[in-house]
Amino acid sequence: MATSDEKQIEDLIRSWVAAVHAGDLDGVVADHSSDIVMFDVPPPYEGVLGIDAYRAAWPPFFEWQAQGAVFELESLRVTAGPDVAFAHALLRCGTRQDLDERPAQRLRLTVGLRKEGGRWLVAHEHHSFPLPGTAR
Repeated sequence: MATSDEKQIEDLIRSWVAAVHAGDLDGVVADHSSDIVMFDVPPPYEGVLGIDAYRAAWPPFFEWQAQGAVFELESLRVTAGPDVAFAHALLRCGTRQDLDERPAQRLRLTVGLRKEGGRWLVAHEHHSFPLPGTAR
């Protein structure tokens, strides 16, 4: 049975996925710390640092997604302590052609959170795909 904190984090991540899917930038950045660090699939390889850079990273993804790409949560697991937590998830993310060519490929998501003032905030976000040809 999930704890109250784990349920809150699960809801937070599901809301984030829905915001990404909808292209809702304000919804995407909600519940992220001002000092967010994101390691994403596209560059910069040193990561996206801070909420302003995080916000600026999303419009190109939304443009790509508007061309028919899918962004769907497939699985999610959350572990929460009193003031830090992490979650990992698998998502279907790609164009219909991408998913037809590599039906087993999933975007991997890892999220690190901390509780500030009784509220969970995403402090670290990491997205990755397995190397092509290695998904099973």
